[in-house]
Amino acid sequence: MSDLFWLTDAQMAPLEPFFPKPHGKPRVDDRRVLSGIIFINRNGLRWRDAPAAYGPHKTLYNRWKRWSDKGIFARMMAGLAAEHGEQKTVMIDATYLKAHRTATSMGGQKGGRGRLIGRTKGGMNTKLHAICDSQGRPLNLFITAGQVSDYIGARALFSGIPNVDWLLGDRGYDADWFREALQDKGIRACIPGRKQRKTTVKYDKRRYKRRNRIEIMFGRLKDWRRVATRYDRCPKVFLSAIAIAALVIYWL
Repeated sequence: MSDLFWLTDAQMAPLEPFFPKPHGKPRVDDRRVLSGIIFINRNGLRWRDAPAAYGPHKTLYNRWKRWSDKGIFARMMAGLAAEHGEQKTVMIDATYLKAHRTATSMGGQKGGRGRLIGRTKGGMNTKLHAICDSQGRPLNLFITAGQVSDYIGARALFSGIPNVDWLLGDRGYDADWFREALQDKGIRACIPGRKQRKTTVKYDKRRYKRRNRIEIMFGRLKDWRRVATRYDRCPKVFLSAIAIAALVIYWL
């Protein structure tokens, strides 16, 4: 198949420091297995439908599940993102990801316990919270159930916000505690006020227009079938699917 995905030597080099050390029998070809994992995630295929060029599908799945449980793919993305230190502006936002029936089927427990899947007006969803740099490249990711507010995601991501001058966010992040926390950290908030506020909040409208870059980032991530539709029951595995998509699109 001419449309198969293969990692190049230049792409493999920054990933190798994050590989766990093998114990006992050496691992099979890392480049072949990781390329197959990326191909499956990008196209939303079942593991058994993996092209034969990537080797046995059980090898792909076992590597994917084992490294996802250890958080290796998430560390790869975070590690490469940290090397591109942003000093000026970051953006924060959240988006909904549709959950497939294979992720929500729990035998009587709607959404399941600890699956981070919630019921919204659009059905069963997971919400992806993200911080990206001034170029729209993701720096930190966090997932919750779909009905969880943006404030929860902001609290979880706050400690990972780098020391920058500005943070851009929409009205969903207009909270006094969030503005004060940013101010204490020396970050200026460019966040419009909610309509319910009695006093108008001033913000830089010209700078705020740059926030479309995080929306573009979400759109590019959702081009990957396994990200746009959640097939995985385990939240950690699903977060790995998002991280590996961000890794390939922006950091390799």
